[in-house]
Amino acid sequence: MPAKQAQPGELTDRIRMGQRLRALRKQRKITLKSLSAASGVALSTLSKMELGQVSISYEKFVAVSHALGVDIGHLFIGAGLEPRAPVPATPGTPFIHGDFAGAPSYDTGNYDYRLLAGNFPDRRMTPMFGRIAAQRREQFDDYIRHSGQEFITVLSGAVELHFETGEILALKSGQYAYFDSGIGHIYLSTDRHAAEIMVVMTEP
Repeated sequence: MPAKQAQPGELTDRIRMGQRLRALRKQRKITLKSLSAASGVALSTLSKMELGQVSISYEKFVAVSHALGVDIGHLFIGAGLEPRAPVPATPGTPFIHGDFAGAPSYDTGNYDYRLLAGNFPDRRMTPMFGRIAAQRREQFDDYIRHSGQEFITVLSGAVELHFETGEILALKSGQYAYFDSGIGHIYLSTDRHAAEIMVVMTEP
């Protein structure tokens, strides 16, 4: 199947993410070879990631951020803050808030992620708003696997959750699922339009 042509928004996201990754790596004086060994992500893939030449799956986000010793939010938001930097809050209001539209995004073509509350101090969950454009299993090179657990609820449209075990779970608006993220999985939209979901991933 011919490769899907990257759209302008996707290309911008890739370049921006690559610049952040390179800045974090340089800041920590880590070579690409060392980062590859620590993260398990192929050296050639890391190089393409830094150049903005390849989309990054969530599992690679997790692996690279863990190897760099930073919260995954730094790959979305940037390297301007030290890891786990406190978020200013007025007395008595230990929270942050925002909206989907203003959240940092990353478009892979199959998924459009928006990281929510990425700058909350000592964050133990990774909540994301997502649009699922993919409609066929063949649009993915492999299933997605990463540590932790995962919660998904469908906000609009309809989604099929495909597992590497062969099981398929159909979800429509208002329904949810909770599962082990280490089991290979992918989301597919089964509607004419991109499905919208809320996903929350936990750290192990």
